[in-house]
Amino acid sequence: MNRAGIIRCSTAAVLFGISAPLASLLTNDMGAFTLAGLLYVGAAIAVIPFVGRTPPARRAVRVSLPNLSVAVILGGAVGPVLLAAGLGLVPAATSSLLLNLELVFTIIVASIVFHEHLGRNIITGTALVVAGTIVLTWTGSPELRWGALLIAAACLCWAIDNSTTAAIDQINPSHITLAKGVIAGGTNLIIGLSLTGIPSAEAILAALIIGGFGYGASITLWVAGARDLGAARGQLIFATAPFIGALIAWNVIGDPVTASQLLAFLIAASGVAFVLGSDHEHDHQHQPSQHTHDHTHDDHHDHHAEPVTSSRHTHGHQHPQLIHRHPHLPDLHHRHEH
Repeated sequence: MNRAGIIRCSTAAVLFGISAPLASLLTNDMGAFTLAGLLYVGAAIAVIPFVGRTPPARRAVRVSLPNLSVAVILGGAVGPVLLAAGLGLVPAATSSLLLNLELVFTIIVASIVFHEHLGRNIITGTALVVAGTIVLTWTGSPELRWGALLIAAACLCWAIDNSTTAAIDQINPSHITLAKGVIAGGTNLIIGLSLTGIPSAEAILAALIIGGFGYGASITLWVAGARDLGAARGQLIFATAPFIGALIAWNVIGDPVTASQLLAFLIAASGVAFVLGSDHEHDHQHQPSQHTHDHTHDDHHDHHAEPVTSSRHTHGHQHPQLIHRHPHLPDLHHRHEH
C-alpha cells in the first residue's frame, strides 16, 4: 500500500477514535444538533490556517459541486446529528464499536456505485465486522438497539460521504472540511441553539476542541489518504478508530467491559486485520484525464521535464492514455472496471 496514504488514514483513525467517547461525555450538556454543530465548527476552525495556501479555482468548485454537496449534507449535517443522538443512548465503548458499520457501508457503496475492486479478503473481513456488530446489539435493551440504529444510520451517511469525497480530485481536503464545518456545522449549530439554548462555556470549548482534532484534522487526513488508497482501503485502515475509542472508553472514561463488547471487539478486529493486504495486479488502461491533487512523481505522474522527485506537491496536471501492469489499489488513478 501507499505509505503516505497509510500514515494519513492511521493518524485520522487515532484522532477520530479518541473523539467519539469524549464527545459522548457532552451529550448531557447539549442537544444533538448543538453538539453536531460545534464539532464541525471546530473542524472548520482547525483547517482555517491551511485553506488560503492553494485556493480552489472556480472551475474546480463547479465540477466538484455535486459530490461536494452530498458530502456536506450527509457527511457534515445529517450524519453528525444522528451520531450525537445515538451517543446519548448507548455506552461509550459500545457506540465506538458500532462505528465499525461505517466500514461495512463504505465498502458496499464503493463497490456498487464506484466499482472499486474488493476481492475475497475484503468480503470476508466485512462479514466478520457485521458479525461483531450483531454480537454487540443482539441481546441489548430497546434503548441500546434504538441508539445502535441511529449510529448505523450515521455510518451510512458517512459511507456515502467517504466515496463521494474520495472522488473529489480538484479541491484540497482542507477546503472540503471547511465547507462541511461552515455550512453543515453552522446550520446544525443554529438549529440546536434555537431548540435547546446555549450550553455552558466549558462544554462549548470542549466540543470545539474535540471537533478540531477529531473531525477537522481527522477528516482532512483521511481524505488525503483515501485519494492514495481508494475509499474502501482508506476506510479499512480508518476502521481501527472504533477499537481505539473502545479502549479509551474502558481505560480512561471508566466504562465497564462487558462480554458482548469484548467478543465484538475481537471479531471485528480480526475482520479488519484480514483485509489490510488486499492490493491486486493485472493489465489496466488509464484514460486521459486532468485533475489536481497531492502527489509525487511516479509511474502515473511523469508530467514534468525535470527528473522524478519524491517530494509531494499539488498542482493541476494532465494524464495521457497509459496501459501497464503493477500491484494497485482503487485510488484516484485506478477506478477502472474489473
